[in-house]
Amino acid sequence: MSRPRIVIVGAGFAGYRTARTLSRLTRHQADIVLLNPTDYFLYLPLLPQVAAGILEPRRVSVSLSGTLPRVRLVLGEADGIDLDGRTVHYTDPEGGEGTLRYDRLVLAAGSVNKLLPIPGVAEHAHGFRGLPEALYLRDHVTRQVELAAAADDRAECAARCTFVVVGAGYTGTEVAAHGQMYTDAQVRRHPMRTGMRPRWMLLDVAERVLPEMDERLSRTAERVLRQRGVDVRMGTSVKEATHDGVLLTDGTTVDTRTLVWCVGVRPDPLVESLGLPMERGRLLVDPHLQVPGRPELFACGDVAAVPDLTKPGQYTPMTAQHAWRHGKVCAENVAASLGIGGQRRAYRHRDMGFVVDLGGAKAAANPLGVPMSGPAAGAVTRGYHLAAMPGNRVRVAADWLLDAVLPRQAVQLGLVRSWSVPLESASPEVARVPGRPDAGPAGSAGSAGGPGRTEPAERRQGGEPAKARPGEEPAKSQPDGESAKSQPGGEPAKGQPVGEPAKSQPGGEPAKAQPGGEPARKHPGRPGADGASGERHRTSESARPRPAHAPGTSRKAAEPSAAPKPSTGARRSEAPGGTRSSGRTRSPGAPAPTRSAGPPTDPGPEPPPNQPPPGPDIAPGPVKRTDGPAVEGDS
Repeated sequence: MSRPRIVIVGAGFAGYRTARTLSRLTRHQADIVLLNPTDYFLYLPLLPQVAAGILEPRRVSVSLSGTLPRVRLVLGEADGIDLDGRTVHYTDPEGGEGTLRYDRLVLAAGSVNKLLPIPGVAEHAHGFRGLPEALYLRDHVTRQVELAAAADDRAECAARCTFVVVGAGYTGTEVAAHGQMYTDAQVRRHPMRTGMRPRWMLLDVAERVLPEMDERLSRTAERVLRQRGVDVRMGTSVKEATHDGVLLTDGTTVDTRTLVWCVGVRPDPLVESLGLPMERGRLLVDPHLQVPGRPELFACGDVAAVPDLTKPGQYTPMTAQHAWRHGKVCAENVAASLGIGGQRRAYRHRDMGFVVDLGGAKAAANPLGVPMSGPAAGAVTRGYHLAAMPGNRVRVAADWLLDAVLPRQAVQLGLVRSWSVPLESASPEVARVPGRPDAGPAGSAGSAGGPGRTEPAERRQGGEPAKARPGEEPAKSQPDGESAKSQPGGEPAKGQPVGEPAKSQPGGEPAKAQPGGEPARKHPGRPGADGASGERHRTSESARPRPAHAPGTSRKAAEPSAAPKPSTGARRSEAPGGTRSSGRTRSPGAPAPTRSAGPPTDPGPEPPPNQPPPGPDIAPGPVKRTDGPAVEGDS
């Protein structure tokens, strides 16, 4: 008799914990398959330290194959589930397709970005949810400070060294805190004009920083930020973003080249395609994390609406600490359903406190409900992270020690370009690169932001056509079979879906500059924004694009999904009892991006063929915004 097969979709906090616990419980009595687009588990709570140059990227990346014995790793994106046939269809990173049969299926796909219908945000902002985005932000901030120090114009200098972070939840607060320290250290080597220094702004529509945390911790975090010079503005957000600044809701205009979007997340739309009962975008499960009526189907993490037994009538929030504990209970119940483990049990959780790292020796924490601040809180915070990480502890501790005694290396490597990490990407853990047959990993065609959207393959400012690189063919395969001729100032693009001129920015003007202040030239068209982020933010799971299609189908064009109910961005990290939380926003919702699998001839957002790669600060291409009906959801 063959062994039962357990397939786990997603290797975020919930999926990783499920796989690790099952590996221990089953002991070769079942085949465990983990489907994930990357071969690592990302410890999201320490991502701001990667952007600030404290930790190297591999320190927060834990190898799946190296830490999950008796688990088979399959690289790919799940894009279709046949519940009756008990199969999962997926696409691997190189465009190949495959099918996995299962006896038990655990859905732990996590969250995807959440965008809001704010003009210019999709074109000029960047999220903060994956390693590519953290590496891009570190390069970008370093470059802006260096350019500001060399600028002759005082206004340009001020704009380049102004950094705006939207979302005062867990991620946004840490990004602003670490970012201010990083730029202050950098300007000591690159002195600017007299009286000028880097300026970080933290915006949120909430009344206070970290609104989901204890009020005393919130006051501590805000006090530390203001002491460092961070401009904290509560009750304020972005009304419009342009290539050279942002317009705030209070009427203030801020000249800047950097807009970091840390506003919120929504459940992965993969679960919407199953046709099962949902709760605000999440799959309804019982207290045992099992889908009613489907004994072979389990769900945990951000995609699951798990009843909170400590608060009748409510569901556990989309936080990493809950996802981590969901994984353990889910694994035990899956093993019990196969007759391998003991008795199944319901999920219960008691918060044991939270920690937030504010950089240096500063932090805010309340382990076991005891509020702490200063160096003591900093020690508790770092101690907790070392204990919670499933690997790389010695390397992380070594990097912290070196950072305490040596200056940081403020260099820009230029490995991640602006167009590689678009805000509307629903798969921030994988940067977009040239040469792939589709727009994103696993054949994502989400570059157009939804069905029926296409972008010209060639687009340059000033009406100059893109020139071919040696050995390559010009980009000719437009949707109607004609070559793309349109430039923002030239004749209309013949490949546009409705024949509009290739300068359809939200305001009808061509993109003039990226947040880096350089001309927008020689870059791929930026996909449209139909939906959102976040608190990356800190999502408890790895976020991935999924096409929303009917059950049992695969690689169909996905329907645009609506964004969750707005709330205030907030991410938590739990002290002895947990990890970070997902963010919330309180701004109007909008459809979130989903993947639509296009024909292989459509290259998506990759750079125009036969053309040199764009510079690191290239402005995204024209985008159409669609304001769809909002769907409520946790973040």
